[in-house]
Amino acid sequence: MQRTASIIITLALVIGIGIIVTSGSLFKNKGGTQSAQNVEIKDGVQYIRIEAKGGYSPKVSEAKAGIPTKLIVTTGGTFDCSASLVIKSLNYQKILPQTGETEIDIGTPKAGEPFQGVCGMGMYNFVVNFT
Repeated sequence: MQRTASIIITLALVIGIGIIVTSGSLFKNKGGTQSAQNVEIKDGVQYIRIEAKGGYSPKVSEAKAGIPTKLIVTTGGTFDCSASLVIKSLNYQKILPQTGETEIDIGTPKAGEPFQGVCGMGMYNFVVNFT
C-alpha cells in the first residue's frame, strides 16, 4: 500500500513539473536579455518600440544601421522610475507620460554603435544594436 502511494505521488510530481516547464510559467523572460522583433521599417523610417513599465521591454533589440530611426516608448500606467528616461548619447532626459507613446528621433545610426536608454535611477536599461 505504501509503495502504491509513493508511485502515485511521484507520478503526480513528474506530471506537475512537466506542465509547469511546458507552459514556461516559471521561466518566462519578461523583457530579458533575448533580442525581440520590435522593429518596423515604414516609408523609409525605422521604428523601434520599447515598453516602459517595471523596466524596459525588450531589453535588447536588433535594428538596421544607416536608416533614419525613431524610438517609440510606450507607457501604460507606468509609475516607477522607468518613466524617467535618460538617453545620454542624445542628451535626452524626460519624464514620460504615465500612459501614452513618446516618439524620439534618434537620427541615422551607424553600424556597431549600440544605442542605450536608462531610467533616471540607473536601475533599468535597454540597448539597441545596429548592424
